[in-house]
Amino acid sequence: MLNYPLELLIPFVLAIIISLSVHEFSHALAADQLGDDTPRLQGRLTLNPLAHLDLLGSLMFIIAGFGWARPVQINPYTIQRRHPAGLMIVAAAGPFSNLLLAIVATIPVRAELISVTSSSFLSQFFGAFIWINLILLFFNLLPISPLDGEKILDFFLPPRGQDLLRQIRPYGMYILMGLIILGSLSGFDIFGLIIGKPALSIMNLLLP
Repeated sequence: MLNYPLELLIPFVLAIIISLSVHEFSHALAADQLGDDTPRLQGRLTLNPLAHLDLLGSLMFIIAGFGWARPVQINPYTIQRRHPAGLMIVAAAGPFSNLLLAIVATIPVRAELISVTSSSFLSQFFGAFIWINLILLFFNLLPISPLDGEKILDFFLPPRGQDLLRQIRPYGMYILMGLIILGSLSGFDIFGLIIGKPALSIMNLLLP
């Protein structure tokens, strides 16, 4: 994306800002609805991007094609007292919001009000917006800490599987970085296979 001309880079950056902000807001909203006021007290129950964006994570999205925002802090004990599946629900709220955004963004495209193949700013924005939300969906569903997929998987695993997840949880970031480095050294696009390919398949289903 760094090689993109400015008129193409701007809609991508705008789409990233909106998508990451809605993702984190959805975590905060789900936690708030489950009785945890931690996100509200920390100013995260807002769509204001300044409350959610992480500079390095946003730059990584532009450079590497995936990134992150500032994680929403929650009180797991409060949430679990309200609902045994509370932590899973809060974790799933982020990826679900990205899927919902991608689907909603296809409505004007399918209604032929916007064409994602034209060179207009609006067309470039909608194309980028749909793609970025699908990338965020599948990236965050990876079952590796600190991503949402690990917390979702933890809920459905038997106790022995949960114990295994807890043992490898502290090494999650190292595993992610290892996959990035391995892909770079081997020339095998790991994330393209497990994130880009399913995202492209869903995008082809959504768009006419």
